[in-house]
Amino acid sequence: MSEQKIPYKIYLEESEMPKAWYNVRADMKKKPAPLLNPETHEEATLEELSKVFCRELAEQELNTTDAYIEIPEEIRSFYRMFRPAPLVRAYCLEEKLQTPAKIYYKFEGNNTSGSHKLNSAIAQAYYAKKEGLKGVTTETGAGQWGTALSMACSYFDLDCKVYMVKCSYEQKPFRREVMRVYGASVTPSPSTETEVGKKILMEHPGTTGSLGCAISEAVEKATTTEGYRYVLGSVLNMVLLHQTIIGLETKAALDKYGITPDISIGCAGGGSNLGGLISPFVGAQLRGEANYKFIAVEPASCPTLTRGSYVYDYCDTGRVCPLSKMYTLGSGFIPSASHAGGLRYHGMSSVLSELYDQGIMEAVSVKQTEVFAAAEQFARVEGILPAPESSHAIKVAIDEAMKCKETGEEKTIVFGLTGTGYFDMYAYEKFHDGKMDDYAPTDEEIANALKNIPKF
Repeated sequence: MSEQKIPYKIYLEESEMPKAWYNVRADMKKKPAPLLNPETHEEATLEELSKVFCRELAEQELNTTDAYIEIPEEIRSFYRMFRPAPLVRAYCLEEKLQTPAKIYYKFEGNNTSGSHKLNSAIAQAYYAKKEGLKGVTTETGAGQWGTALSMACSYFDLDCKVYMVKCSYEQKPFRREVMRVYGASVTPSPSTETEVGKKILMEHPGTTGSLGCAISEAVEKATTTEGYRYVLGSVLNMVLLHQTIIGLETKAALDKYGITPDISIGCAGGGSNLGGLISPFVGAQLRGEANYKFIAVEPASCPTLTRGSYVYDYCDTGRVCPLSKMYTLGSGFIPSASHAGGLRYHGMSSVLSELYDQGIMEAVSVKQTEVFAAAEQFARVEGILPAPESSHAIKVAIDEAMKCKETGEEKTIVFGLTGTGYFDMYAYEKFHDGKMDDYAPTDEEIANALKNIPKF
């Protein structure tokens, strides 16, 4: 098909929106290792997980055989408010870079939460309501997940308790207020509301917190409050499953115009948005139908894949969650207060960890100032102010496009633009004023954090 016939934005019809999520584990010959009970170190059972998560979500978490899991009509009805999301050809960026590469981005910012997080938030709230719960607890880093969950809980009339990483709570007050608009209560973490929070504050006085800390608090609150369950915005298999609607739509839109992506890129914190984008393409590759290049981009301040170890570790700082085999920096690792709050997690999705370990996916880490420079370059020509998290993908997409300029190759690059940055102006201010640093942990700091991983 000629270049002129490919539209600036590719939209799917409502009837083309996926009716089922895709479970990439069904096509993986070597499956991700199972979750383990943190006390017995035995494989976690459905009954054990159901004490923390909604039962149907726990079933999805353990499902490694069904390639497709039907999306309930109540969830699809909610999705119709903002899906299918557009796949955009970045013509202006291509022109600015003078690259022969073709650059596309899947834009997930067309909803009030400002990110892809609503895809899983509405699903988890639906299952909580179906189970007859009073409410849910969760953690949030930059605030997109907390915002999305507060919206979903408001829709289903559920109570929502959010533990927000302290540095993000202070850096992003407006994100916090959006959560409160939708009825959520928001607490900076670590806090004195929970026993684990008190313990963390005692061990790390003055800490700016981490996602691992906030997870511990949210799990404790859920398991000690009748009628509540814990929900998570990334890392877990169930969350990655819900986010595959991103990749399914992307693949359908590209297939519609006969476009084959050579490289797929996403930022990686816990792994849900990257996993959601690439899973359908990974599945096609695993089945021998195609061959692609996948790149995970993480901050140099929290280099989980590129400098971590592939071992069983706790998913939270307080060590109350199940053990997961994943690339990790150690559950006690607390990253610097970088501005990509959604990427400040010590571990990585077990699915992505396994794909990376098998060499199916690549990973790079990038410096904070380089990320913001790329974000501004993108914003000035494409007209969207990207979130710091998404800007990691932009940085590497530009890098790959410039490689094409050097070699003359006409590769097709797809990346996930998973959120907008309109609540991140404090970070942009720091960048403009030259007050942003490029801190990266030393080998000694990582080694010390990894000393405390469980040994069995």
